Amino acid sequence: MGQPVIRVTAMPADTNPYGGVFGGWLMSQMALGAGSLASRHANGTAVVIGATDFRFPGAMAVGDELSIYADIAGEGNTSIEIAVRGISRERNGEATKEVCSGSFTFVVVNDEGRPRAVKDRPTYPTGQEL
Repeated sequence: MGQPVIRVTAMPADTNPYGGVFGGWLMSQMALGAGSLASRHANGTAVVIGATDFRFPGAMAVGDELSIYADIAGEGNTSIEIAVRGISRERNGEATKEVCSGSFTFVVVNDEGRPRAVKDRPTYPTGQEL
């Protein structure tokens, strides 16, 4: 399933005009979780350059808890592919269901905003790794 990266409760402001949780909010939670994993893996800044394969197989209600799980699906020289799944848990119970999934591609950048190798770890002036 991946490692847990975000857990958040859907609020009334997160709904679409029909009263359901907005797919765009789900996408933003997936992006936040994927970005967190990409930055930790690269030990530095990772910027999203693409997102694909979004699916919304279930609906969630206001008050339900969303847990985002992420896995590294692939790695290039300067890029990281992150697969993400969102699982909702009903507010007053334990029932869960998958409500979203997708894939995000990140490029790791240095302090000047230029791509750098994923494996190159920034260091402090003293030579200590971050």
